[in-house]
Amino acid sequence: MRRGCIAIGKVQCDGCHKFLEHGERYLVINSEEGKKQRLCIDCCLGRGYASPQTEKGDQIITFFPRD
Repeated sequence: MRRGCIAIGKVQCDGCHKFLEHGERYLVINSEEGKKQRLCIDCCLGRGYASPQTEKGDQIITFFPRD
């Protein structure tokens, strides 16, 4: 299961190991074994978990692409 989150505390990206600042968005991926992986936007874009889209004339980055 994938969840889009906003950092409110000390969160570290499991991909590049940088610390996310307060209010920064990240993705949590729960595996079937119960492990959680936290990825920043840059790592999500690189791995294909996030994509840029245009919505209402603005460019946004979304973790949940439309089908």
